[in-house]
Amino acid sequence: MVGRMIIWGRVNVIEAQDVESHDKSQLPQVFVKANVGNQILKTKLCPNRTTSPFWNEDLIFVAAEPFEEQLVLTVENKLSPAKDELVGKASLPLTQFERRLDHRPVHSQWFKLERFGFGALEGDKRHELKFSTRVHLRACLEGAYHVLDESTMYVSDTRPTARQLWKQPIGILEVGILSAQGLLPMKTKDGRGTTDAYCVAKYGLKWVRTRTITDTFSPKWNEQYTWEVYDPCTVITLGVFDNCHLGGGEKPVAGKDSRIGKVRIRLSTLETDRIYAHSYPLLVLQPSGLKKMGELQLAFRFTCLSLAHTIYLYGHPLLPKMHYLHPFTVNQLDSLRYQAMNIVTVRLGRAEPPLRKEVVEYMLDVDSHMWSMRRSKANFFRIVSLFSGVISMSRWLGEVCHWKNPATSILVHVLLFILICYPELILPTIFLYMFLIGIWNFRFRPRHPPHMDTKLSWAEAVHPDELDEEFDTFPTSKQQDVVRMRYDRIRSVAGRIQTVVGDMATQGERFQALLSWRDPRASSLFIVFCLCAAIALYVTPFKIVVLVAGLYFLRHPRFRSKMPSVPSNFFRRLPARADSML
Repeated sequence: MVGRMIIWGRVNVIEAQDVESHDKSQLPQVFVKANVGNQILKTKLCPNRTTSPFWNEDLIFVAAEPFEEQLVLTVENKLSPAKDELVGKASLPLTQFERRLDHRPVHSQWFKLERFGFGALEGDKRHELKFSTRVHLRACLEGAYHVLDESTMYVSDTRPTARQLWKQPIGILEVGILSAQGLLPMKTKDGRGTTDAYCVAKYGLKWVRTRTITDTFSPKWNEQYTWEVYDPCTVITLGVFDNCHLGGGEKPVAGKDSRIGKVRIRLSTLETDRIYAHSYPLLVLQPSGLKKMGELQLAFRFTCLSLAHTIYLYGHPLLPKMHYLHPFTVNQLDSLRYQAMNIVTVRLGRAEPPLRKEVVEYMLDVDSHMWSMRRSKANFFRIVSLFSGVISMSRWLGEVCHWKNPATSILVHVLLFILICYPELILPTIFLYMFLIGIWNFRFRPRHPPHMDTKLSWAEAVHPDELDEEFDTFPTSKQQDVVRMRYDRIRSVAGRIQTVVGDMATQGERFQALLSWRDPRASSLFIVFCLCAAIALYVTPFKIVVLVAGLYFLRHPRFRSKMPSVPSNFFRRLPARADSML
C-alpha cells in the first residue's frame, strides 16, 4: 500500500472590502474562517470596526490527492462573545491553487463572496446589489515542505511533497518478515486462547501488511518487501497485531485489533550490504504493567547505491530547506501532524486489506505528546546519563586537585607545563584524544541494531497508578478523588522544577547585579577589581597568568581551606530579584 500524496496548503488572508453588517447602524468587526474537510481555521478578530478589515494572516491546512474537497471561506461578524453573524461565503476548489516549489511569492487574487441570505432560490436579487463583498487572498499548495505524519525523532521519510524535488535514492532496504515466536493468547475461541497475528511495516509513503496467520502462537509469514532509501538517518517501524475481525472468537473491546508489539530500526545503525537475521522482543506497556508478548524474527539488509551521496547527506539538513527558510511554529506543526495522521488513517482504512484506525495510530505514535510521569522520569534520567561523563570528569579533577593519587597529579602538572609552553598543541591533543577514544570504542560497537529498552523507558519500575494515569483518556474519565490526587502529585513535581528554575534565575541575576549598581558597594568593589585585573593582565604575559591559575587550581590540599573561597562568598552576597517577587 503506497499512500497518496499529502500536501500542506497555505492561505494568506490579506484583507476584505465592502463588508457590511445586517445592522446598518454599526460597523462590522469581522474575522475569516476557513473550512477544509474537518479542519476549521480562523484568523484573529480584526481589532477595528471597519468595512475594509486587514489581517495578513496565514492559515495552514492539510490536503490530499485527488483534492476532492473544497476550501470554504466565510467572513463572519462578531456580534457578541457567543454569537457570530455570517457576512459572506466562497467555495474554492483546491485544484485551482498554485503549487509552489520554492519560497518565491505567490500572486494574490480577489475573490467575490456570496452574500448571506441570497442563495440559489434568490438569484434574481443578486443583480440588485450594487456592491459585493470580496476578500483578498494569496493561496497555494506547498510542495517544497515535507508533510510530517510521525514524530521527527523516528521519521521514516524526509523528502518534499513535490516529486519534482526528489533526489535519486541512495540505497535499497530489503526486509524479510519471517515469523513470530511465543505469542500470548489475545482472545478466546471455543473456550481456549488463540491469536490471529499479522504484521505491518511502515517506511516513507509505503505501508505493507502481511497475511493473517490464524489460530497459532508461532505464525510464519516468510514475506519480503523492499523500499527505496533517500536518507540513511530514517527509521522503519514494524508492528504485530491480532486480527479481531475474522469472526468466531470473543471480540475484545470495541472489536479493535489488539497490539502485540512494535519494533523500530534506524537505518543509520546498519552496516552496508550486511544481512541481519535477528529476533526482536515484542513489548507492550499495559495498564497492568510491562508484558512481553513474544518475539518477531526479521531479516533485513541495507544496500548502499552511492556511498558519496550518502556521506554528502550527513552534512545537510534533515528536512527540506523550506522548513528552515519559512518555518512553522511548534503549535502549527502539532496541529498539522494530527490532521495528516487523520487523513492517512482514513485512506488506509479504505485499502484492501484495510489498516484500521487503532493500527495506524499505534504505528504513528499518535499519543507520544501526551503527559506521562513514566516518560518524564525516563527523559530526566536520560539527561542525567548524558551528563554522567562531565560529572565523572569533574570527580577525577577533584581527585587530582586533592592529590588522591600523587603520580596522576604530578603527570597533570607536567601536562599543564607542556601545554602552556606549547599552546599550539592544545587543539591537536584534544582531537587526537577523541580519535583514540573512537578507535578504542570500535571494539565494543553494537553487533545488532538496538531494540526497545525497558530500563531506558523506565517501564520495569513504574508505579501502577502512573500507568493508570498514562492510559487515561483525554479529557480524563477518572473519579474526582483520583484526579485530585494526581493533580497534587503533579503540583509537587512542578514545585521542585519551579525551585530549580528559580535558583537558575537567581544565579543569572547575580551576574547582572555585578554592574547594575543594585548593591553600590559590591559594584564599586567589582569595577575596582576589573581595573586592577586589566592592568595586571596587560603587563603580565598570558602564559604566566595561565600557569599561575593552573598551579593555584591544582594546589596541594595542605594549601587549601575547607571554607568557601572569597569569590564564592562575594558572588553569593550579590542581590537578586527574588526578594521583589510576591
